[in-house]
Parts: sequence; C-alpha cells; structure tokens
Amino acid sequence: MNRIVNLLISGVIFLGAAACSDVAKTSVHAPNSIDTNGEIPTQNILLNNQSDATSAIRRAQANADIRAREQRYDRFGQGGKRADRDLQSEVRSKLEVNLPTAQLAVKAEKGVITVAGIVSTQKELNRIDTLAKEIRGVERVKVTAIVPAQ
Repeated sequence: MNRIVNLLISGVIFLGAAACSDVAKTSVHAPNSIDTNGEIPTQNILLNNQSDATSAIRRAQANADIRAREQRYDRFGQGGKRADRDLQSEVRSKLEVNLPTAQLAVKAEKGVITVAGIVSTQKELNRIDTLAKEIRGVERVKVTAIVPAQ
C-alpha cells in the first residue's frame, strides 16, 4: 500500500513540475524554452496547429481571455505595471490566433517579451513585433524566431 501511495505522490509531483514551464507556447510542438527555436514542423503538425488556432471557438476564447485580463487590470491595476505572467499569456494568445501555423515560445520579463520558435513565412515573422505590442504593458519585443529554409 505504501508503494502505491509513494508512486501516486511521485507521479503528481512529476506532472506538476512538468506543467510549470516558464514560457507560454502557441502549440504543443513549440519549443519549451526561448533559448531554442525547436525543430521544423511536419506538414501534419502545421495543419493541426492551423486547424486548432483558426477555429471560431478558439479565436473567440483567446480574445475574451485578453479582454478579461485587460478589464481586470483596469479595475484593480491602479496604474501599476502588469504582471509578466499576464503579458506572457496574452501575447501567446494573440500570436496563436493570428499566426496559426507558428510554433512559438513566449516569455515576459519586466515588460520585455521574447519570442522564439519557427514561423512559416517572413511575413509572419515580421508580424510578431506588431502583434505583441498590441498588448497593453508590452514595452519591447525581442524576436529570435526563424523562418526555416525550404
């Protein structure tokens, strides 16, 4: 019985540690860190990402999440800086629905957003900065994402 309890507790701790990533990812296959851009996605992965990110339900959900955070900030922020976790999550949502085939990792630190990963085209790469800056509280954007050679 003690072995089972120990196994269950170990499993919960392991899953909890794995879930506590310090980056927000636009897809399951996005890099786990801003220190790498990850691997070039297969066509199947790109289609799955695009299908998920472009669904009307997902787009509405992401936009509602962004609005809710901004309303909460307006109500309770009292002019202070926005939390990095909120900025990170909002930028991730914004990029996910607007760059549906991208595989990006997003990290926020003191209002500076760093975005790493892979996008399909130069046009998508160029949009990252503009989209991230649409989120209130983002002071600067550092883009290390790449467009892989075809």
